[in-house]
Formats: sequence, structure tokens, C-alpha cells
Amino acid sequence: MKKLLLTATTALSVLSAVAQSGPKGLEVGDKAPGFAAKNQYGKKVELQSVLKKGPAVLVFYRGQWCPYCNKQLSELEDSLGQITAKGAMVLAVTPEKSESIDMTVSKTKASFSILHDEGLKIMKEYDVAYMVDAMMSDKLMKYGVDLKKNNGSNGNNLPVPAVYIINKNGEIIYKHFDADYTKRASVKEILSYL
Repeated sequence: MKKLLLTATTALSVLSAVAQSGPKGLEVGDKAPGFAAKNQYGKKVELQSVLKKGPAVLVFYRGQWCPYCNKQLSELEDSLGQITAKGAMVLAVTPEKSESIDMTVSKTKASFSILHDEGLKIMKEYDVAYMVDAMMSDKLMKYGVDLKKNNGSNGNNLPVPAVYIINKNGEIIYKHFDADYTKRASVKEILSYL
């Protein structure tokens, strides 16, 4: 019951904060901003290089502490063969520092690239970043979620969970963006756009 109450309270707080002045996300038809970042293996990943091979499924997730994020990343890993069979590559972006990304990989078995968004550059370019207010940060802390510890210099910032599919021409052809972090794009829906 305590977890359910936390989830409901957190969802309402995030929804109201994001709805007031929060990010809106890029739109279908927009040109996807290019980026480069290091993945969990220390390898530099550039969007333009990925798109030369095929479409990209770009996933923004909050952190290893989020069960909804872990479930989504696990489902993507479980279906990775179907996604890559369509010529696509999955890229996950997070404000987490590398130690926290290692925990995400451990929990989800993700083998696709998970990118640390140093300075929130990618999250800001895709208009998914927002700062968690002090009240919500305190609530999360009571449940053992220390955003500053998980995110390092990225502080109390999170992305609205979002998925973009970007075609080889660099155009966004699919968007799932919902301030309610419990609602995620299904693998079935993602596959239907590849």
C-alpha cells in the first residue's frame, strides 16, 4: 500500500509540475538533433553514424531506481532481435552517471547502448528534460532515491520518459511522450513503425 501511495503521489506531482511549464518533446516530422555520447562500454556513439546503418529507436529513461524504466528496457532487450531484424538500433539516454548505468545494465540485461547525457545536452535538444522540485526530491529521498548521487553533476534533473523513432534521413517518424511515467511505448507499437 505504501508503494502504491508513493507511485500515485509521485505521478500526480510529476504530472502537475511537467504540465505547468515542462517540456513538450519534439514532434513527428521534426529533424532529429544530432548527438554523440559514450555508452556503458566507453565507446563513443554518434547518431549520424547509427542512421547510416538504419533507423534509431531513441529511449529516454529516468534511472536504475525506476521500476517502469527497468521494465521498459528489459522488454526492449527481450525483443532486440526483432528490432535489429528491421535494421534498427536501440539507444537509451539517461542523466545517470556511469555507476548507476552499470546498475541499470545489471537489472535489465540491456546489451544495446545506454548513453550518459553529460550536461543534459541530448535531453534538452529533444525537449524532455525537467528539474525535479525540492518537495518531490525530498519524497524520493525518503524512499532511497538520491537523484544527485545517481546523476552526479546532472543533479535533480530527469527526462520525461519518451521514445522517438528516427529514420535514416534523420526525421522523427514516431513519438511517445507522456508525463505520466507509468505509461510507456509498447514494443509492439515500436515495431509497427520500423
